[in-house]
Order: sequence, then C-alpha cells, then structure tokens
Amino acid sequence: MPMSWLQVVVLSIVQGLTEFLPISSSAHLAIVSRVFFAGDAGASFTAVSQLGTEAAVLVYFARDIARILKAWFAGLFNAANRDNVDYRMGWYVIIGTIPIGVLGFLFKDAIRSGARNLWLIATAMLVFSAVIAAAEYFGRQNRHVEQLTWRDGLIVGLAQCLALVPGVSRSGATISAGLFLGLDRALSARFGFLLAIPAVLASGLFSLPDAFHPVKEGMSATGAQLSVSVVIAFVIGLAAVAWLLRFLTHHAMYWFVGYRVVLALTVMALLGTGVVAAT
Repeated sequence: MPMSWLQVVVLSIVQGLTEFLPISSSAHLAIVSRVFFAGDAGASFTAVSQLGTEAAVLVYFARDIARILKAWFAGLFNAANRDNVDYRMGWYVIIGTIPIGVLGFLFKDAIRSGARNLWLIATAMLVFSAVIAAAEYFGRQNRHVEQLTWRDGLIVGLAQCLALVPGVSRSGATISAGLFLGLDRALSARFGFLLAIPAVLASGLFSLPDAFHPVKEGMSATGAQLSVSVVIAFVIGLAAVAWLLRFLTHHAMYWFVGYRVVLALTVMALLGTGVVAAT
C-alpha cells in the first residue's frame, strides 16, 4: 500500500523531533501511523528516515568525528600517539557497535513484524520509563570523558541493543547506561549519539530496498518521498540534537519520564477500548 505525501511529511517531522529525545522515535512513528493514518509505515521506512537524523548528527558532531578519526588512525599506526582520549574513543565506538550489529542482523525479521505491536511498544515505553528514572536518581555523574574505558563502551553498546525494541529509545537506553556507570549526563548523551552513527547508517542503507517494496511490515514509499523524508528529518533533527544537549546540561530526564508514562497509558487506553488496533 503506497504512502501519501501527508503521511510522509508528518512522519518525517515526528522522526526529526523524537529521534534524539529519550522517548523512542520508532514508537512515535508506529503510534502516529496507526492513530492518524490507519496503517503502519513500517520498520524499513523508519530506518531510512533515520538517515536524515543521523546526517544531522554527522553535521553537528563533524569536528568531534574528524578529531576522533584523525587520532584513531594516528594511533593505529604509531604507538606513541595512543595516549589520547580521542584515539581511545574511536575504539570505544567500534567496540560498542558490535553488539547491535550482531543482534540486529540475527533478529531483523522479528523487529519488522511482532516488535511493531502497539501493546509491546506501549509496555516497553512504560517499563523503560522506570529504568530512565532510576538511572537519573542513582547515577553519580562524577566520571568524565578522560575516564572512559573499553568496558564503558561495551556496556553502553549492549544497552543500545535495547533500542531494537520500539518503545525503549536508543538515546534513553544509552544515556541511562552511561548514568548507571557514573558518567555525567552530557557525556552519556554525546557518547550515545556517536555510538549510534555506524549502527543507524548501516540499518538505513540496508533497509532501502524494503522501504520501496515492503514484504510484510508496512506501506511502500517512492524514491521522491524517501528523499523528502530524509531532508525533513535532517533539518528538524539538527535543531533537536542541539536543543537536547543544551537541555541535559541543566535539566534531569524526569520530564521525559513523565511524558513517556502519559503516552504509554494513553495508547493502552486506546487499545483497550478498541479505538486503535494493535497491529
């Protein structure tokens, strides 16, 4: 079933607004699709639209990425250059990317079918709200970038795997993991965004064929629609990531926890009364 231009524009705006916030962009895309368009745009459209928001991350963190790559290659070929936080950061991103790469490949079919159920999404949003609140409450936030280790990279990378379930939130999972490890909130967010770049870019490019011709899980989009979606998500996502990093410097994540709980309970009420179908 083809997507309408209105659906493409609305969902792209939703993607841009919610990708970086700890409220789950994939959940919002599924909910908005079912409530307002009577059909799921699908995991493949979600993955492709994320290319726009990941492009926003690439632009926003361009200097950081260039510095990390330069330090990593310098240290790779010269041991004298390895006593550098950016060199180590390059390895931490690589280490943290491995878990989601493996699990994403092994469970890609489940992610595109059963994981799109709104009952599962609402439950995940509700349950993980408690995790985010606990991380905010118990996190000491007394460790900074110089104190990062490969163990932090692996643990945050494993937490990123939870984002394969719509409703959890990639940023919510990685920021929470960072807080539990004692990292400060801003570092947790920045590291999580850097860690997401290779995983999301790979997922979006891999899903391009399915977005044009979905087999099981959603509507189809034209090349023009996908291109417009990526552009919209990029522009709005660039503003969203800048805002979130400023917000997290001075505010806790309890605001997002409250929003998640209200949205999850609202979706459950709509499902329970039959107003919205679960699949």
